[in-house]
Formats: sequence, structure tokens, C-alpha cells
Amino acid sequence: MKFLILLLRLLPPEIAHSVALNALNILYIIGLSKFLFPAPTRENSFAYKNLKFKNRLGIAAGLDKNGDYIDSLGSLGFGFLEIGTVTPLPQAGNPKPRIFRFLKQHAIVNRLGFNNKGLDYLISKVKSRKYAGILGINIGANKDSEGQKRIDDYIECFNKVSPYADYITVNISSPNTPNLRALHARENFEPLFSALNIARIKLDFTKPVFIKLSPDESKEAIADIIQAVREYKFDGVIASNTTINHSGLMEQDSNKRLGGLSGKPLFKKSNALLASIHENDHDLFKIGVGGVFSPIDFNKKLELGASLVQIYTSFIYEGPGIVSKLLN
Repeated sequence: MKFLILLLRLLPPEIAHSVALNALNILYIIGLSKFLFPAPTRENSFAYKNLKFKNRLGIAAGLDKNGDYIDSLGSLGFGFLEIGTVTPLPQAGNPKPRIFRFLKQHAIVNRLGFNNKGLDYLISKVKSRKYAGILGINIGANKDSEGQKRIDDYIECFNKVSPYADYITVNISSPNTPNLRALHARENFEPLFSALNIARIKLDFTKPVFIKLSPDESKEAIADIIQAVREYKFDGVIASNTTINHSGLMEQDSNKRLGGLSGKPLFKKSNALLASIHENDHDLFKIGVGGVFSPIDFNKKLELGASLVQIYTSFIYEGPGIVSKLLN
């Protein structure tokens, strides 16, 4: 497996991503994935509301943007999956190249820009899945949507995915969609949260709703959002998305430094956000994500107040074996 991962690194990152996931799909279809990547043996179930997670480890949004790999990823032993970010209309995202590896730091910088095949395509894949585990869907807005249209995009996504999602994540923190992080300011998130709350009540949607946060905001801004999450009775937050602070990277290529940084350099920054949220509101439900490569990293997220943990970059660097590594 390590040899195959090294071979994939010879390919451009975005092509390697597609090749690896399509290969995983093939292995799943022909029945080999369960032998090559046996699921973790240790049980560590966890329940929240009416959802029972077989363990506390999930895959973060962004790896499977369109729901193309739900069954194959679901066979690897994750306690839950999150797909997306999905937008109402298909969009190509930002110009390529837009994913960059930093091998020495076990890091990735991406500026993908919510590239996805659109809401109708994702829903078709979700409806045809065999995976029976917990599935979250991460929603966003199209790049050219501004003002009320941006809010309308979120509501359209919320309404259409609600029959199929075990939980919904509202992504207000991608650094690669212009002005999206402005939704961390009360004058901007208040209309969105209000509209989401109205939609949730109309649909009688009782499953969890999470807000995904940026690690680059001030403590005051985060405290304001946490207060609003409580006011609108959303379930909790995901901490965190990628960071635009690249001070931890040794490589100075400016072209590669535009975008969101994930991987090991994000660990401390995402932990600081998680700890700050937990200090602010001990009882708020939290999902920790950012820089988890070892069981020590995994447990640190739990110690800082997370009830669930997600991975992304470590899965890319280490492959499916990371699941058993973290859980056994």
C-alpha cells in the first residue's frame, strides 16, 4: 500500500485524488476492499439524538464532493461519512492547478472553490447508495451568488437534502469562495441562521444541524457565532475548516500558498479553536477536524471537547489504513 501511495504522488494531486478513489470503488465492487482494508475491530459506539455512531471517527467533507464514493468509503470502518460541499448548481471551481502537496509537513493547500456536480447529481447518488451508516451532507452556495441569493442557495440545498441526510453541515468557512467567510460576522450570519431556522421548522427537521467554522476568526467573532448557534437551537459546530495562515510551511512558492491549508500544520490552530469553543460552551456538541494523523492526535481532539473527529489529509497521505491505525 505504501508503494502505491508513493506512485500516486508522481501524479498531479487532483488526478491522484480521482485515480485513488476510483480504484477504491473498483476494489469495493469486486469485493476486495474488505480484505485489503479490514475494518477496525475495536468497538467504540456513540449516540447522539437518534443517531448511533459505531465509532467516533468520520471522513470530512471535501474528499467525496458528489457522493460518488459513499459505498466504498463506507466499507472502510468509519463511524460516519460527510459528503459535499454541494451547491444548487454545478460549478467548475477555481482554475487548475488548485491542489498542492507539502510532503515534508504532511500538508495540502487547496483552492478548489466548491467544485461539484450540483445538488440534483448528489441527491441521485445518495438515493442509490447501499451504505447504511450515518451520512452527513455539507451545503454551500454557488460562487456567483451574493446577498439574498446566497441565502437562497443554502436554503435550497437544505430543503432538498433534508430527506436524505442524517445530519446537515452549513459551510460558512471555506476560504476559496469569495466573501464566504464574511458570514462569520453577525450582520451576515444572522439572516442566514434565521432563514435556516425557518426552513428547519417548516420541514420539521429534527436531525442535527452543524455550522462549520474557520480557524482564522477572532475569539470575539467565534463567541458571537456560538451564542447565535444556541439562540437558533442548532446542534453544534465543526472545528475547523482549513486555514489561510501558512506560516508553518517551509516552502516559499507563493503560487502554492494561495488557498486553505490542511494537514499537520493545522493541528494546533484547529485545536486552539476547539478549546476556545469548549471553554465558551462546555455542553455544545463539537466535531473536531484538522491535522489528525495518530491515535494521540485523535484522542487530543476528544480531550479538548470534541464528541466526534473527522479526517481528510491523513487519509490522502496514508490511505485507508489510517482508519484502523486511529481506532485499534
